[in-house]
Amino acid sequence: MYKKIKETVSTLIDVQNLTEERRAALIPLIQFIQDKVNKGLDINLNFICTHNSRRSHLSQIWAQTAASYYNITRVYCYSGGTEETALFPKVAETLIHQGFEVFKIADTDNPVYVIKYDDNALPVIGFSKKYDSAFNPVSEFAAIMTCSQADEGCPFIPGAEKRIPITFEDPKVSDGTPEQTSVYAARSLEIAAALFYVFSTIKK
Repeated sequence: MYKKIKETVSTLIDVQNLTEERRAALIPLIQFIQDKVNKGLDINLNFICTHNSRRSHLSQIWAQTAASYYNITRVYCYSGGTEETALFPKVAETLIHQGFEVFKIADTDNPVYVIKYDDNALPVIGFSKKYDSAFNPVSEFAAIMTCSQADEGCPFIPGAEKRIPITFEDPKVSDGTPEQTSVYAARSLEIAAALFYVFSTIKK
C-alpha cells in the first residue's frame, strides 16, 4: 500500500471519532461481511448513490483499500447509481491528495479512471453507471445505500442479498465555494473512517 495512504489511514484508526449512531448503522454491514468470511464465500459490496459521482465512488474505493489493509480476502467492491452521470473530477483530485494513484484511461462525457492503492493490487475502475449495470454483480451482494435520496428512491435492489443504508452528506453542497477542497477531503476521510472501522472488526 502506498506510503501516503498509510499516513492518511493512521489518522483514522481511532474509532472514538465514530459516533454511537454511526457504529450502530455499520453493524449490518459488519455482520454481512463476517458471515461471508465465516462461510469462505466471496464478499460483494455494491455502494449505491443517486448519481454514482461522489459518495458511492469514495465508499467503493475506501472499502477495497480497507479490506486490503486488514488482509480480508475475496472482497470485491462496486458502485452504481439510480442514474448514470460521471465521476466528479474533485473526487479524483481528493483521492490523489490522500495518496492514491489515479489515471484517466477514457476521456469521454463519462470518463473511466483507474484508482490504485498499491502497485501490486488490482486497481479499482471508476466510472459512473447504474446500480444494475453489467459491470456490477447481479446476485449475492450487499447493496449499501450511501445517500438518503438513493435509500428512499430505491426500496428494492434486484439481486441484493441485503440492503444496508449507510448515508453520508453530499460534498456537492460545497461546489463553487472556497470550502470545496476541505469539504471533499473531510467527507472522504469520514467515509474512510467508517469503512476502516468495519473491516477492523472482522475476524478471519
